[in-house]
Amino acid sequence: MPPEFFYAGSVAIGVALILALMLVSRGRGRAAQMEFAELKGRLSAMAELAAQQSAEQARTLNERIDTLARHLSQTLDTTAARLGDNLHEAGRRTSESLSTLNERLALIDEANRSLSDLSSEVGSLHGVLANKQARGAFGQMRMETIVRDALPAGAFDFQPTLSNGKRPDCVIRLPNAQAALVIDSKFPLEGFEALRIAQSAEEMKPACAAIREAVGRHVAAIAEKYLIPGETQDTALMFVPSESICADLFEKFPDLVQAAHRMRVMIVAPNTLMLAVQTLQALLKDAKMRDHADVIQREVALLLTDVTQLVERIADLERHFALSMRSLDKVSASTTKIVGRQQRLTSLDLDAMQGIDGNVTALPDTEAKEAKRSRGR
Repeated sequence: MPPEFFYAGSVAIGVALILALMLVSRGRGRAAQMEFAELKGRLSAMAELAAQQSAEQARTLNERIDTLARHLSQTLDTTAARLGDNLHEAGRRTSESLSTLNERLALIDEANRSLSDLSSEVGSLHGVLANKQARGAFGQMRMETIVRDALPAGAFDFQPTLSNGKRPDCVIRLPNAQAALVIDSKFPLEGFEALRIAQSAEEMKPACAAIREAVGRHVAAIAEKYLIPGETQDTALMFVPSESICADLFEKFPDLVQAAHRMRVMIVAPNTLMLAVQTLQALLKDAKMRDHADVIQREVALLLTDVTQLVERIADLERHFALSMRSLDKVSASTTKIVGRQQRLTSLDLDAMQGIDGNVTALPDTEAKEAKRSRGR
């Protein structure tokens, strides 16, 4: 109960007591006592009313406090629920973000490993190209792969011995020719590596000179060792295992290419060698077909005989079909006659066909003629 209610009740009681004392002090006898009693009753009624009002206000205040407490509790529960949902959603999103981040980190790690493997492979390739013997083995392997994939086994040999004791990297036997085609795969790459890392014109000049000297010497060696009249073809192939190096050679050193052509040495890259080998493969197929021309002719003759027999059997079948068609026509004609007779028999007037003596009259002329034709057939 609020303090102002107690304060108002105390003031009212004090006023009543002062009035009562004043009446008593004046000594008004019995009337004063009656008035005092009446005043006391009124004061009691006022006190009870004040108490009831105070109780009602206290009850109302308590109800408002309870309502406010329930509302506050509901608000706190709702806020707590929302906060929990928000925390759960934030946790879920954080988990998804961490999962995605882990996946991306795994991809980055895989890419890093791939780059490391590629770097090691590039380093291995650089080591192969830097070593002269390893580089020769690399060019030999690429050339052998191209030749072996395109030609049959008996059409080539790797590192055979010629009549002069030299051993080329590969010889290809051409159809209907005794001389074989020679392929060399030992191409010098040192000068091209120096040209690639050159930064100025002063550094490029000695690199170009080294390329001219090395390539020219190698072309002359091929022409001297592998061009043997009657045993090898008039032209030999010098295989360059890199397309880019071959393109640089044709673009930047056309004089070397022309000099090689004059010495009857053709410079080929992997794609060019593949095209040449496929052309030789077509020539070998044509030669094999010419070698088996008698077999092809015999098979064609047998095929023509089979075709002739097929034509004769088709003619016999056509004759059988013609006889069958004529038989079917006869059967159809007989069926038509039978149906016609059935219709005429159905439409006959028996009274008109009977004579005076009760015998059946002769059939009309048309019926007699039809009967004659039937007996004739």
